[in-house]
Amino acid sequence: MFNLTIKLGLCNSIRNRMAIAYFGLNSIHDRKKMTQSELIILNFTEIRRKSIKLWKGLPKSHYNWKPDDKAMTAIEMIRHVLEADYGWNIIINKGDMTNYSTPWKNRPFISLTDELEFAEPYRNTFLESVRQFSDRELNETEIIHPGNGDKKNLAKYLLRIGYHESVHAGQFLSYLRAMKINRPEIWV
Repeated sequence: MFNLTIKLGLCNSIRNRMAIAYFGLNSIHDRKKMTQSELIILNFTEIRRKSIKLWKGLPKSHYNWKPDDKAMTAIEMIRHVLEADYGWNIIINKGDMTNYSTPWKNRPFISLTDELEFAEPYRNTFLESVRQFSDRELNETEIIHPGNGDKKNLAKYLLRIGYHESVHAGQFLSYLRAMKINRPEIWV
C-alpha cells in the first residue's frame, strides 16, 4: 500500500497543522485523520498559491520574454501550467485523449488575471475529481500517461502532477532572474 504521509516525509504533527490551516479547523481534535486525497489537494493548493505569487511578479511588458528561441514565453509557461489541469482531469478519470483539444486553443493572451479567471472552473473540476477518490482508489487505480505510456498508481501520478507545476515554478524563477526582475518571496 502506498503511504502518502511517509512519501511526503510528513510526520503526524506537521500533517495535522497543515490540515488545521487548510481546512480552517480549530484544533487537531476537530478532525481525526486527513484522507490521502485531502493531503494531495492540500499539496496542489500550496503549489498553485506559490505559482500565482511568482506569476504576479511578472510585468505585463515581459509577458513575451523567453530565454531562447526554443523556450516558451513567460505567459506561455503560465498558460501551459493552467491548461494542464484540463488534461490531467481527463487522464485521472480515464478519459480518451486521442483527439485531445484544449479549451485554450486559439485563445489570445490578454493578462494573467484573464488567464486565472478562465482556468478557475477547470482547476475546480480537477480538484473535485481528486477529492472524490478514496484511499483505496488512489492506491489501486493504474494510470497510463498518454504521452509516454508510463504506468503509475493514481496517488503517485497525482504527486507527479504537483511536481510538474513545481518544476515550472523553478523555471519561472530563473526567467525572472534572467529578466533582472525582483523575484517574489515564495517561502512565506
